[in-house]
Amino acid sequence: MEIPHGFGPVRYFCSMHPMTQAVSQLYKKWSGHEPDSIDLLPESGSDRRYFRLHGQGKSVIGTYGENIRENEAFLYFTEHFNKKGLPVPQFLAVAEDKRAYLQSDLGDTSLLSVLEKEGETPTVYALFQQTVQSLARLQVKADAGLDYSRCLTNQEFGKQAILADLLYFKYYFLDALRKPYDKQKLIDDFDALSNYLTHTEYKYFLFRDFQSRNVLVHDQKVWFIDYQGGMKGAPQYDLASLLWQAKANLSAEWKEKLLTDYLDALDREIGKSVNRSVFRSQYNGYVLIRLLQVLGAYGFRGLFERKAHFLTSIPLALSNLKTYLAKQSVGIALPEFEKVLQVCISDEIVQRFTPTQATESTPLVVKICSFSYRGESPKDTSSNGGGFVFDCRGIVNPGRVEHMKTQTGRDKPVKDFLEQQTLMPDFLNSVYDLVDITVEEYIKRGFESLMVSFGCTGGQHRSVYAADALARHLRNKFKVNVELRHLVQDEKNWINELPNPA
Repeated sequence: MEIPHGFGPVRYFCSMHPMTQAVSQLYKKWSGHEPDSIDLLPESGSDRRYFRLHGQGKSVIGTYGENIRENEAFLYFTEHFNKKGLPVPQFLAVAEDKRAYLQSDLGDTSLLSVLEKEGETPTVYALFQQTVQSLARLQVKADAGLDYSRCLTNQEFGKQAILADLLYFKYYFLDALRKPYDKQKLIDDFDALSNYLTHTEYKYFLFRDFQSRNVLVHDQKVWFIDYQGGMKGAPQYDLASLLWQAKANLSAEWKEKLLTDYLDALDREIGKSVNRSVFRSQYNGYVLIRLLQVLGAYGFRGLFERKAHFLTSIPLALSNLKTYLAKQSVGIALPEFEKVLQVCISDEIVQRFTPTQATESTPLVVKICSFSYRGESPKDTSSNGGGFVFDCRGIVNPGRVEHMKTQTGRDKPVKDFLEQQTLMPDFLNSVYDLVDITVEEYIKRGFESLMVSFGCTGGQHRSVYAADALARHLRNKFKVNVELRHLVQDEKNWINELPNPA
């Protein structure tokens, strides 16, 4: 990975980030020397933070997490899997307090990214085939001798865990729709489905979140990560998670062929032929469980935590559910459950979560700019006038940190600072809520112009970051035409010299 321009010395960064200091110290203890540089990697769905540490021509991955039990589960699983020669990273060192650890670097190329870049090609299919075959191998081999008392949460994905996923969907998505249904009958159907799925013939190691984003492609081989939430359970669940991942959106043909590939591999691993009719029936049930768990997660992150990215993922998840319901059956009667699911995929609900998007004929142009309050606020010269002006000065200023004074809101250290150490994400979520209403309405009504301005003290850090973020958000969500300007930075040609000490 290329080191971002302007990334300061590690010792500089460490003074600001205790977690970075922790992984840096562990690296020094393990290697005998300071890392040459450290990259802060993008956030995942957990509270752990990941770093790439460079030194002597090599790189390793450092992880910092406050949840000691979670770290211990990951380290135990990794050690167990490595002993069996399974495709997972090797851990290299762990801190005494177990908050930080180092593991081998398998790169940044996920199976999902390969699919998105190349599409459903024979080469990509071969990688997915390798993935399902390796999954069967890991599930069976990892189960042998594994101490499930070391699991982070439940030791087994049984009835209570299945019910928890179903209730997750109910509370965080279904109930948020505010549509009537018979609550007791639905709970009865949940109970019946969980009983049915619990009685599976085969139970092995279960990743619990097995998706193509957690499969890395390195040296033409697939490697598995993010299995700290693993437990014992039905192998169908992991397979369902992979093949029905909404973001991957695999074709029906691929899903069927890969299911067959998996079953062939499972036969080889257990040394006998699996009853495919029974396996497929229960597999369909676990597909449904996984689809609803994902909807619950999107509802929680999007509707309750107000994270825009998850809201935009809901239409795709509903489309995935609609595709499933059109062709699949779980094998038991669930009348109230089926009624509720049909409500979820109704045109009314899908449209509720699907934003109005611009077309080639849409006249609207959203003009976004950053500016400094030391000068004048930008003027809207369109016939509409007005627009939004947001004051970013309530956000902690990264320009007060010495090594970021000459950087801008486009430099990685500044972005990391704003995202990780300030309320900028909350600020922007509120901005999105307000601006989205107007953009959607303006598209419908044929308006031609909307102006949105972000101001901060110098027009260099916070306002630049916020303007870029809103432009990206509106283009992704509404496909609307955006004109982006940074008044102060454009005038300076993006050169920010330190003030003369005299």
